[in-house]
Amino acid sequence: MTHLVRLVRGIAVLLVVTALTFAIFYLGPADPALSMCGKPCSPENLEAARAFMGFADPWWQQLWTFLTSIFTGRSFGSESVAIECAAPCLGYSFQMHQSVTSLIVERFPVSFAVALGAIVLQTIVGVALGSLAARRQGSLIDRAITGGAVIAASAPSYVVGLLLLLAFAFSFDLLPTGGYVPFADDPLDWFLHLLLPWITLAVLNGAVYARLVRSSMIEQLGLDYVRTARAAGLGERRIDRYALRNLALPVTTLTALDVGALLGGTVITERVFGLPGMGQLLLDATGTIDLPIIVGATLFSALLVILANLAADLAGPLLDRRLATTKKSLRPTRQKVNTP
Repeated sequence: MTHLVRLVRGIAVLLVVTALTFAIFYLGPADPALSMCGKPCSPENLEAARAFMGFADPWWQQLWTFLTSIFTGRSFGSESVAIECAAPCLGYSFQMHQSVTSLIVERFPVSFAVALGAIVLQTIVGVALGSLAARRQGSLIDRAITGGAVIAASAPSYVVGLLLLLAFAFSFDLLPTGGYVPFADDPLDWFLHLLLPWITLAVLNGAVYARLVRSSMIEQLGLDYVRTARAAGLGERRIDRYALRNLALPVTTLTALDVGALLGGTVITERVFGLPGMGQLLLDATGTIDLPIIVGATLFSALLVILANLAADLAGPLLDRRLATTKKSLRPTRQKVNTP
């Protein structure tokens, strides 16, 4: 029942995000029909362009049509000149002459590759540095890791990306300056083109992991079970493994948030390294006022964030048995009442 409630809440959040996106962009001063009308654009031609693109209806009717077209598809235009958008239809970009769904399908593998490598790298580096700082609390290593994490977390992504490009691409010519190569074409070239974006995101997000793991592990090392384990003669490495095991839940929750955000596209990082991903698609659509892409990509990104959080909630009892035990203890028990 709890998972069903979370699913219903996720759907409600998607509806709210979609409605707010429509209200912000479709009720704004920008008119995407002007780009299709051409110059000069008479009032009659502008109204005809709006009707063809589906912008002539009230915004709430456009919202309902958009939601239903996800499951049924829709067509734009008239019977003589019609553009079909098959389900799941997230809109149609008249500027790029392509459905938003197909554009997302084309761009999402790039964002997925960036997100996957960044998540793995930032989790490994962040957990390792955070646990090391907790073990060396108060030492020079701890101060260096903590200070570096603060600087990395507050550094703009474009600054980190440009510095990495200057050092490894322009100065020493060790890595490509940007672009993307599909994995199927050349796995090694794919890896080399994505290495700098991975490092950029790992520097920024890994600092958050390091600070979280450091503070949480210091708390764990001060608990009674650690003192009992030391009194029983367990080694420090084994104690560290027990402490890190108890940090699996908060680290997984943070990872779920990062996965949803990274899969939705990293706008600045993709722009710096010339990656044709979701972030680049959304940034280009914002510059050209391509509202169907903005709404469709925003809804898709919100869906990824909700799914990632739902997956983290489902994995919680598996990572921390105390949650499963607590849920079982909170279930109401039926007591047999003896009647005379």
